Amino acid sequence: MKDQKVYPKSFSHIGITVPDLDKAVKFYTEVMGFYVIMPPTEVLEENETAIGQMCIDVFGKGWDSFRIAHLSTGDRIGIELFEFKESQPKAPEFNPFQTGLFHFSVQDPDVEGLVQKIVEHGGKQRMPIREYYPGDKPYRMCYVEDPFGVVFEIYSHSYELHYSPGAYK
Repeated sequence: MKDQKVYPKSFSHIGITVPDLDKAVKFYTEVMGFYVIMPPTEVLEENETAIGQMCIDVFGKGWDSFRIAHLSTGDRIGIELFEFKESQPKAPEFNPFQTGLFHFSVQDPDVEGLVQKIVEHGGKQRMPIREYYPGDKPYRMCYVEDPFGVVFEIYSHSYELHYSPGAYK
């Protein structure tokens, strides 16, 4: 194989399993402001279509069907919401010390307002809102949970500004 140039890849989407797809679509559109690309749709376990074949490749056999919805953030990052018949209304275990994904992050300059709205709609605030660089940069953050226990973080400013000298230095 020919040497390929390494370059930064773009983030495309994240998949989240939820116990109630309709409730999740409502939360992520009404609270988070994401918009629907594809409304809740049933996918059947079958070999006749490309999507059926792909899902068998990913999930194996025996799942029968599931529901999925596709949403998008303001910066065009996809949010896939899955509801399987086997989905449990149990929050995922929060274990940041275990290998794998333990949170994702969104950006909103009104961290306080978004945290309040999340809590009002069945989510949870996991910590006080904190300043990253008190007295130096006006950057704030907070970990929260959606109504299903999925942990995510809110940043007031872009990731680059949080971790580089950037503005306010």
